[in-house]
Amino acid sequence: MSSFSTYLIGFFILVIGLAIGAYLLGAPPMWIGVGAIVAIGLGILMATSRTKPRDPQAPPPR
Repeated sequence: MSSFSTYLIGFFILVIGLAIGAYLLGAPPMWIGVGAIVAIGLGILMATSRTKPRDPQAPPPR
């Protein structure tokens, strides 16, 4: 599993936990959804910036 996948899985678990906590505190579901969408977007941006780019492919042998 790549570090990108691991980061996103952990971030989704965090967002789900925060959404459940907000629901239990009585936050309106619409705002929970808005917050979850924004948090997931930020998570994707952070995951792509933190993972290293792929190594360039080696040239074919001659």
